Amino acid sequence: MRITCPLCGERDRREFYYKGAALVRPAEGADLDAWHEYVNLRENPAGPLDELWYHEMGCNSWLKVTRDTATHEILAVQLASEAGLGGEK
Repeated sequence: MRITCPLCGERDRREFYYKGAALVRPAEGADLDAWHEYVNLRENPAGPLDELWYHEMGCNSWLKVTRDTATHEILAVQLASEAGLGGEK
């Protein structure tokens, strides 16, 4: 699988660290139900899913990668900070 980093270009997925689904964390002071839902009640769709990947062996940027979980096709890639996910760089 190849991921096209917006800063470095196309790279092998082994340069990246997979973090998981790109979900917005509960706000500071959120109740236990909100945290339980965030941590334990995630969907596992067969199809497009937004994920967080860290370009560990490249520019050290966090990326939001839209990947089809059934085919592993990369549908879109953008910097997490530009996607409103608060990533660095």
